[in-house]
Amino acid sequence: MTSQLFAVCFSANQPLHLAQFWSGVLDRTLIDDPHDGVALLPAGEAGFRIRFVPTREPKVGQNRAHFDLTSGSLDEQQQTVARSLALGARHVDVGQRPEEGHVVLADPEGNEFCVIGPGNNFLADCGFVGALAGDGSQAVGYFWSEALGWPLVWDQDEETAIQSPHGGTKFTWGGPPLMPRLGKDRLHLDLALAVHSELEEEVDRLLSLGATRIGSSQGGRVVLADPDGNEFCVLTPR
Repeated sequence: MTSQLFAVCFSANQPLHLAQFWSGVLDRTLIDDPHDGVALLPAGEAGFRIRFVPTREPKVGQNRAHFDLTSGSLDEQQQTVARSLALGARHVDVGQRPEEGHVVLADPEGNEFCVIGPGNNFLADCGFVGALAGDGSQAVGYFWSEALGWPLVWDQDEETAIQSPHGGTKFTWGGPPLMPRLGKDRLHLDLALAVHSELEEEVDRLLSLGATRIGSSQGGRVVLADPDGNEFCVLTPR
């Protein structure tokens, strides 16, 4: 059985505070999470939770993945930027060029995100969270396509993207060269199964696709890494 994407998970020094920021930016409902920390509910049928779990480790370096938020107009882009800044975001420079038409911000714990300008055809009809844009290889795009059962919607010049058959947010990887890994990743994916008994069977399937196992199963949770070394979790429902 193929895993389903359950959540994009942020490790946070102050999970509730960070969840409140993103709840305000995305206008999503905040709830206590049954696994750990707090979470934002999906925006629709094709969506996913955004979880915030506690960590004592500081953020080191630029994240290898970030959200791209979409805009229907220049006014809407400016409103998203202004709302984010009012909630505690700040402008950051990651080497973006003025002609690229997007604004790069960081949330209160330094996690980068982009507010994309209007007219971006690639993110059209993806919703407000247009993409989870990652630094990654072509192989990792192929891995996640197979792992989630999501079709490739872009595969060119070693850049890849996948999207749920139901639409929604695209997951993208920019190809080489990859940025160096500095410290533990602040973002990871959580996959979930429908029933408890299939956990090890699903782990074996993911290993056969190219994942590696990082630790033993604990409390219905297994930590794996994809072919680029990005950690992710497979969870049983609670």
